[in-house]
Amino acid sequence: MNADAQVPARPTAPGRAARWAFRGLVFLLALTGFGQLPIYNRYYLSDLPGCGWLADYWATRLVHYLAAALFLALLAHAATLYLAARRPRRLRLSRSGALRAGLLAALVVSGGLIVVKNFPGVFFSDALVIAVDLAHLGAAAAFLLAQLIALIGRRPWVEQAA
Repeated sequence: MNADAQVPARPTAPGRAARWAFRGLVFLLALTGFGQLPIYNRYYLSDLPGCGWLADYWATRLVHYLAAALFLALLAHAATLYLAARRPRRLRLSRSGALRAGLLAALVVSGGLIVVKNFPGVFFSDALVIAVDLAHLGAAAAFLLAQLIALIGRRPWVEQAA
């Protein structure tokens, strides 16, 4: 442990597992999220061996919802750890981390509205449905782009508090 920073110099085994779980869930959510659009069957990607399920709307929806539940649990875990480490004011979100956290918040809110819209007896106007769907798709695309830029530029989620 670095005495000045009071944060581990290298991620611990649980930290590495959480990072890989995050990456895997983001990939699975992107894969199944785009599967809600009819692109896999249209462009014959579902004809690839083992990818036939991607053309099934209900299968991709179920996997997307299950992955989203796990992703929300992982986000809650990460937020709890961040708030616990922040108590002595050692860590703060970097600018890149704040941008990605904001995009994740937009994804969670718009995704929650999409789930509510799918409940029986709940009615949203056509304009609201389109707005929520486009907001969710736009936030997902923006998050994936921000995450890719942060990965290439090696931008951390958190940094030392001054």
